[in-house]
Amino acid sequence: MPSFPPPGAVTLCEINRNLVAVDALSDDRAKEAYGDVLGMVFSPIPFQPDALPPIRELPAAEQPESSENVPTASVTSTISEFFKRMIFPPQDPNLLHEFDTQKVSWNPHKHGLAFVSGKNQVTVHDFEDSDAKEPCILTSDHQINVKAVEWRPNSGKMIAVACKGGICLWSASYPGNVPFMKAGVTPSFSAFPRGSVGQWILVDVLRSSCAEQVSALCWKPDGRYLASASSDSPSFTIWDVSQGLGTPIRRGLSNISLVRWSPSGDYLLAAKFDGTFHFWETNTWTSELWSSSNGYVSGANWDPEGRVALLSFSNSTTLGSVHFSSKPPSLEAHLLPVELPEIASLIVSRGIEKLAWDASGERLALSFKDGNEMYHGLVAVYDVRRSPLVSLSLVGFIRGPGEGAKPLAFAFHNKFKQGPLLSVCWSSGWCCTYPLILRSH
Repeated sequence: MPSFPPPGAVTLCEINRNLVAVDALSDDRAKEAYGDVLGMVFSPIPFQPDALPPIRELPAAEQPESSENVPTASVTSTISEFFKRMIFPPQDPNLLHEFDTQKVSWNPHKHGLAFVSGKNQVTVHDFEDSDAKEPCILTSDHQINVKAVEWRPNSGKMIAVACKGGICLWSASYPGNVPFMKAGVTPSFSAFPRGSVGQWILVDVLRSSCAEQVSALCWKPDGRYLASASSDSPSFTIWDVSQGLGTPIRRGLSNISLVRWSPSGDYLLAAKFDGTFHFWETNTWTSELWSSSNGYVSGANWDPEGRVALLSFSNSTTLGSVHFSSKPPSLEAHLLPVELPEIASLIVSRGIEKLAWDASGERLALSFKDGNEMYHGLVAVYDVRRSPLVSLSLVGFIRGPGEGAKPLAFAFHNKFKQGPLLSVCWSSGWCCTYPLILRSH
């Protein structure tokens, strides 16, 4: 039977398909449950959910504009903007809260977590630093309306932050190892917590065209290139970060909801709000068009080998698994349904909201729209089998701290050697980490 946390309880961890629930979170409870096995405890990190943007915002066209210091646009630029809005209408801001915009990210080389903790800020916490009682907060005048965050894969010392007008690149600075800061960038610094030596420095800002809101980003696994996209644009951009140069790429007219690079870097998935999505092979940058009749792609992840992409759709409780039948750069693939009978029958949900697949391929976490009162706000955890096809078995549900807590964002630690490790940011103002301990590990 799947594990179900009773109302009033909070989930602590998984032990071999049993999700352990307790009456309250504490380091003592965590140490007793899994601390001796893992050799460490992942304490919840507080943040202020009220500082995050509200779910309903006015579209840009409806925002009142002050009459002070407003430059007068030329007739040419006004007409150009008019036709742009006719062809590429701005997205309903509610959509930004329905698809996964990568608001949580783990350091690929250590137990460091970064997550969006406010409208204009990112929180960074190092679980390995026993002296760091308080997390580090990254803020800057350049960093407005943060939508996504992701660690650079190859270094573990740089964080990319998607915001209004571009991407802020923060780099960790230590005595004797100061990163290069691009000329023209207004200096922004954030000191490490007391007891730690060093600071975070804003080293570059990659400017998007027309000061668009960057809402999605994803590093190529070797860390050289960064893909970014805006929910207000039909193109995505491939950035050569060392040069600070971006190359826009576009197929179709609809705006982009997400981008996901495969673990090998051979493919890039770009999904759009009209239900279409492209798989690009990144050697010659050719693509294959796919489409869905069940809404747009609301979440996506790759399997460890980069041969299978698992997709969720905004108006369906069935996932799709895209299996590539040949090695790169071939784009030959077939789409198969992956049923989640519990979501439709037990939970009575309209669709999948977010999903995350751990790097070992053994655990899948997902959140769902609506659902009956008993399951509202829970995160479902599935056991995954991939031979020969993807199949899922429900392990149970995770309940967050606080009454009526809902998952805002979640992600797995892709390099945790002792099994899947899931972090969830809850609407109650806590970012909690859940070790999913399996017998095989």
